[in-house]
Amino acid sequence: MNVTQNQAQQQAQMPTNHTSQAHGGHELFDAHEVIAGIITMLDQYQMYDQHIKDQELKDILKRQEMFVTQLYNTIVESFRSGQDPSVDTQQYKMQQSNEVVYGIKPGQPKKPNQSVNDLSENGLSAYMLGQTKGLATLLSMTALEMTNPVLRRVIADSVPNFIEMSYEIFLYQNKHAYYQVPQLQQQDMNQMLQSYTTVQSQNQMH
Repeated sequence: MNVTQNQAQQQAQMPTNHTSQAHGGHELFDAHEVIAGIITMLDQYQMYDQHIKDQELKDILKRQEMFVTQLYNTIVESFRSGQDPSVDTQQYKMQQSNEVVYGIKPGQPKKPNQSVNDLSENGLSAYMLGQTKGLATLLSMTALEMTNPVLRRVIADSVPNFIEMSYEIFLYQNKHAYYQVPQLQQQDMNQMLQSYTTVQSQNQMH
């Protein structure tokens, strides 16, 4: 083998260093975890759909499932190519009113289901909330570990969407008294609200 052939072979074996195609090892593992998590959510939503009777919750599930399916395609495309995806990350818009009911009403103590027949909107919406909250947390941590700029942006831009989906499910649960919100006494709440005060920034001082 002559020197020219040897150099050509070495160059062919060297990894490409284009920013669009470069991924760190830790980043690859995290991306795999995110993509697998999204697949799990979509699979779980299909199972929940079979047991949901309330049309309002079913509509929430279908809207979120459709949105996350497109998001999955966007993440996979940018992960594989390192380039801007053909469909940018979208903004999820919930349809619930953001009015929260505060206070706790007495109810029956909760316990594990004895069979699939015991599944109800209370539990099914809680499972959905667990999926969206878990992914919001996972994507936040993953975005902090990304070195590829395109994939990092796609992952980071997706975090607010899972937060919004989580809030939508919470509001549905709160409206139906599945997720109740206790409050402090007014005096204690006011005391905590007044615990901090603002300061002048350096720019305001000059």
